[in-house]
Amino acid sequence: MVKLWRCEICGDPYIGDSAPDNCPFCGAKKKYIKEFKDAVVNFDVELNEKDKANAEHALQVEVSNAAFYFCAAKKTETLEAKKLFKALAKVEKEHASVWKKILKLDKAPDADDTCAAEDKDNLEDSHARETRAIEFYKAARDKAENERVKQIFAALVEVEEDHLGLSEERLA
Repeated sequence: MVKLWRCEICGDPYIGDSAPDNCPFCGAKKKYIKEFKDAVVNFDVELNEKDKANAEHALQVEVSNAAFYFCAAKKTETLEAKKLFKALAKVEKEHASVWKKILKLDKAPDADDTCAAEDKDNLEDSHARETRAIEFYKAARDKAENERVKQIFAALVEVEEDHLGLSEERLA
């Protein structure tokens, strides 16, 4: 039976027979996807200075990564790489949207969209970006005082680790 599901990280709905393994919008794991009526989604949180600074930095990371991936999707050599980078761009843009909601911003900041024309160079850049994001998100998760902020950082660590695996697989 088709149901309405909702991701507790990005808040987006999904229609399907069962919850997907990963949110089709932000990539969060299945444990964060609940039937719509049971999902708890809150972007109206009180941020202390540390959590606010980490959320602002996370927004910059996601905006920058989305711009990079959109650029790579246009410039890279192979169809598979173009589609991979486009999919990653959409997920990173969704992550930026989550932080934008938490920070109560109307729009996200602009970012430079510099990338290479070669698949390998973009995969290496992707790997470095995801590694930096994982390290930052783990530290921010561990220091977060707000439970919702901690939950988002924890979920995004898992998503970025999946992204890291995609570049590692293609660079091997």
